[in-house]
Amino acid sequence: MNRHINKLFSIIISSILISCNSDVAEKQTDATLANTPVATAPPFDEQLAYSFIEQQVLIGPRYPGSEGQKKCADYLQKTLGSFVDTIFTQSVSVKAGDGSSLPCINIIGAIRPKASKRILLLAHWDSRKWSDEDPVNQETPILAADDGASGVGVLLALAKALKEHPLPSDYGVDILLVDAEDYGKTEWGEDSYGLGTQYWAKHPHVEHYKAEAGILLDMVGASNARFPQEAYSMQYASSVVTKVWQAAADAGYSSYFVYEDAGNITDDHFFVNTLAGIPTIDIIHLQKTGFASHWHTQQDNLNRISKSTLKAVGQTLLQYLHQLPKS
Repeated sequence: MNRHINKLFSIIISSILISCNSDVAEKQTDATLANTPVATAPPFDEQLAYSFIEQQVLIGPRYPGSEGQKKCADYLQKTLGSFVDTIFTQSVSVKAGDGSSLPCINIIGAIRPKASKRILLLAHWDSRKWSDEDPVNQETPILAADDGASGVGVLLALAKALKEHPLPSDYGVDILLVDAEDYGKTEWGEDSYGLGTQYWAKHPHVEHYKAEAGILLDMVGASNARFPQEAYSMQYASSVVTKVWQAAADAGYSSYFVYEDAGNITDDHFFVNTLAGIPTIDIIHLQKTGFASHWHTQQDNLNRISKSTLKAVGQTLLQYLHQLPKS
């Protein structure tokens, strides 16, 4: 997905953060990236998350209008529905940046839907129709193991964990799987991305829906991933960033969740913040020079996925959720 990096990491470069220590950290293997935890939450099943990613990839390309879109929507509705209390589906048409009409299927799973305090967790499940960053196959659809399926896989496994280890009774969780995120192009404008999220933000699954915080997962499965603090996240939801990064440290994964500034990225969280008014952050894998090398290429396949990274993200989210203030 062509999420535009407006600052292109100028803050990072100008601060000259490339030190000897960071060079060593980048060369670490997944096995060495976990710190000694100082707090614990129920265990996150990274193998289960991987299996959910694998099932999505086996379906094939999942862009709007494809056969894979229908198959994957059915799979996600059934799978998420088995872990949550209530399932909602938004089957609508949205307008693409080129003026065409696209089928869009948003899937929402509500855990404890009557709880007064709510946390929103989201990821996009569609795959990109083009490999525009690939040196050879630029018109070939992408399998999107990382850029799409990884976030969904983590959230499905998280839903199962929350079913087995419920949060305090005054908290509910909504898992939003959005469609038509990656059917955009720079020349069409930044609002040509996140079409499913834009629709949901204007027409939520529950009237007057509000949440205390939102967390977007995007590209959260690659080996040796690093998650800096994205600028829109800091602008609209700095307190959520602080709590999630602290949860990562408490769970033993601060080597993944780095305290570095990143440019502002027009991703799904931008529309949740600006249209729905929910303070929402983006957990997204970014290198110091931009997106990962497999982004928008045919290399975004299952070979990119690391169970260690899935564990780091899933365990951090569980830590955050189980550290929510109890009334």
